[in-house]
Amino acid sequence: MELVLATHNAHKVKEVAAILEPIVAGLSMLGYDGPEPIEDGTSFLENSLIKARAAFAHTGKASIADDSGIAVDILGGSPGIFSARWSGSKDDAQNRKLLLAQLTDVPEGNRQASFICTISMVSDAGETSFTGVWPGRIAFAESGEFGFGYDPIFIPEGFEVSSGELEPMVKNSMSHRSMALSQLASFLRPQ
Repeated sequence: MELVLATHNAHKVKEVAAILEPIVAGLSMLGYDGPEPIEDGTSFLENSLIKARAAFAHTGKASIADDSGIAVDILGGSPGIFSARWSGSKDDAQNRKLLLAQLTDVPEGNRQASFICTISMVSDAGETSFTGVWPGRIAFAESGEFGFGYDPIFIPEGFEVSSGELEPMVKNSMSHRSMALSQLASFLRPQ
């Protein structure tokens, strides 16, 4: 089975392939070199469908796309769908710096957050979507060299280290993206 991954984000391609290919026999992930659609949805679901539909229309092959981000409780769920451009740019370090600055005076007990990922698949058979939520909290400072985006400031529930400090195999076994992709894998495997 071939699946187009509708993203130009090399980090996501690597992470999705590492999670999905070992659990779906015979799966071949294909890159996407088509145009980036305008993500003007108001939810992770709407934006993931916009991207998957665009990739399917461009390639004619079954396509998946994710939309993901971090939702901070005390900020009413922000940055949410604006996570990638929270600071006004796509600069991960600037996005983290702004979020930490916005939470400077917020005590540890009020720093709850979740990583959220919705994966949508569009094919000749129709459209389907799956969502994973990874609860945790925002750290007071960055730590860790693994991952990308907000990983260095997100401490998963049950841990005292950031997801940026977790080895990729550990993170990929429990992350929001892993949860959504596991649901997709169950959907793709023959029953």
